[in-house]
Amino acid sequence: MDSVMQFAGQYWWLWFVFGGSIAGAAKAVSAANERRADRRLERYRIKQQAKVAALELSKSTKQDAETQRRSVEKALAEHDDVNARWFAYETDVINLLEFPMMTNMRDPMTVAFHRAKLEADSLRPSAADELVGDVEAQRLYRSAVHDYAMAFTAAESEAKRRRRGNFSEAEQNRLTRAQSLLRMALDGASTPAERQAAYRKARTELEGLVTLPTTAYAQIEQRIAGALEA
Repeated sequence: MDSVMQFAGQYWWLWFVFGGSIAGAAKAVSAANERRADRRLERYRIKQQAKVAALELSKSTKQDAETQRRSVEKALAEHDDVNARWFAYETDVINLLEFPMMTNMRDPMTVAFHRAKLEADSLRPSAADELVGDVEAQRLYRSAVHDYAMAFTAAESEAKRRRRGNFSEAEQNRLTRAQSLLRMALDGASTPAERQAAYRKARTELEGLVTLPTTAYAQIEQRIAGALEA
């Protein structure tokens, strides 16, 4: 330390020569340190912004996925509702015979309803999650369900308006007899022989008059299976 002080005392005049340069160098070093500190702060700020952006994107993605899921679930519920309305006809043949247009495949409105049903069924996912992320598939399915619901409602309204109006008096009598026979076939109080005979006569009355869904006949036959085997 003494040697340094001695040197400074002997060569004090050097401060006048190099003082400005030394001060400038000191300022440059200080400025460089400040820039490095600023860069560190900037990198930290960018990292924090990136984290916030990532969290926002993740949140947005989750919300979007949930929105899509709810939309598909809503379409599935509507699909189930229309299916249930149609199933009520398939499983109640006696009621179906009041509105025979519902199974008349020669009527354009009935054909449109059944075609729309097939389209909606073909696009239906087994679960809502299957369509999350596939916007086009969601659009097609929702559109198909909407068309199905509209076509069914139109066909049902027209069928209820017409009832049996398109049938002659003789044909309407056949439908009435078929209904009575089916009631007997489904009546557990009747004997097996009576139920069997009534079912077969009902099928004869309806032959060439209306075409009932295969599932409708299957439902009846399942309920009177014991009588048919007698």
